[in-house]
Amino acid sequence: MNFPLFIARRIYSDKGDKRQVSRPAIRIAMAGVAIGLAVMIIAVCVVVGFKRTIRDKVIGFGSHIQVENLMALATSEQYPVCIDDSMRNVLSKCWGVKSVQKYAFKQGILKTDDDFLGVMFKGIGPDYDLTFLKNNLVSGEYPAFSDEASSNKIAISQQQADKLKLKVGDKVYAYFISHSGVRARKYTVAAIYMTNLSKFDETLCFTDIYAVQKLNGWDADQVSGAELTVEDFGKLDDVEEVLVHKVNRSRDKNGEIFASQTIVESNSQIFSWLDLLDLNIWVILGLMVCVAGITMVSGLLIIILERTSMIGVLKALGARNSSIRHTFLWFGAFIIGKGMIIGNIIAFALMLLQKATGLVKLDPATYYVSEVPIDIDIPYILLINAATLAICVLVLVVPSLLVSHIHPAKSMHFE
Repeated sequence: MNFPLFIARRIYSDKGDKRQVSRPAIRIAMAGVAIGLAVMIIAVCVVVGFKRTIRDKVIGFGSHIQVENLMALATSEQYPVCIDDSMRNVLSKCWGVKSVQKYAFKQGILKTDDDFLGVMFKGIGPDYDLTFLKNNLVSGEYPAFSDEASSNKIAISQQQADKLKLKVGDKVYAYFISHSGVRARKYTVAAIYMTNLSKFDETLCFTDIYAVQKLNGWDADQVSGAELTVEDFGKLDDVEEVLVHKVNRSRDKNGEIFASQTIVESNSQIFSWLDLLDLNIWVILGLMVCVAGITMVSGLLIIILERTSMIGVLKALGARNSSIRHTFLWFGAFIIGKGMIIGNIIAFALMLLQKATGLVKLDPATYYVSEVPIDIDIPYILLINAATLAICVLVLVVPSLLVSHIHPAKSMHFE
């Protein structure tokens, strides 16, 4: 039988000792572990959910990798590049690439009787994945975007609709300025979307890629670029490295040079901001571990001082210092374990409540989301639990050394 474990169980289950001062200390220590662990789990799941939500929104507007004209990446002007069936086949067969979709840009102005707004028209075709846009659809229905004809329909954001006082079914004129003059087109608002990512919602609207190509005076195989979706976002840099060797610096049939960039490179400010959130998490984790550790140390010290007489008796009966220390470490582990169970229950209850109801709201203008996002990541939660248990037990080693300074002859008179 494990003697330290046996004694620790007896002490932990002893509820009949009326002189105990340690019961409140035990409860406080347990509460410290529970609250600290719950805060750590919730904080990590919120930050992970927030980062993934924002990342997915940015990716939804530009996919993982963009292949464009080298001049277009170097300047703000639109330069076409030829992506025919041959080049598309090369891109789709690159290692790690899941899908390829073409797009074309054209700057324009939307005008109503009362107001006007400068926007960027993004032309997309039947090969474009509309999953992201459909998930953020507010009203209406996305038209069948075509690369062979113009439907004269557009999808605008809720911000654009509010500024121009438009709704689904309304007509709006678009004006395009080029070297040949000003051209006007009449569009019907077919769909309104909202992602709360103001950088894109304020400027981007969608229409047929055929219409944008004609407005730019491009051929059918000339586009602004191609968006590539990778199979594993964690291997984004590796896939981009493959593209650099296979595609970058090559030329199309018109002599234009291909170049590529990742979504992280094209939106470096947003991704750098998201990376800064990791620092906040480390600060929270450090503070909460300190809170849990300090409450456990203080609680164990009170328990050891209260059990001084018992320690003296055990030493008089031949128990070694190491055995007695292990006894109190087991006792501390019981308290930590129960606190961790309570902390996990609290954390999961609050997170599931938030996911189900969206109880805690956020200002979308500031945080890009309307409610606190939660991503229950089991591996992270297990890692937090394991680290908390290990660190809390480790810090208890120091106060347990107090046992070796207690002498049997003096302690047996201690009351």
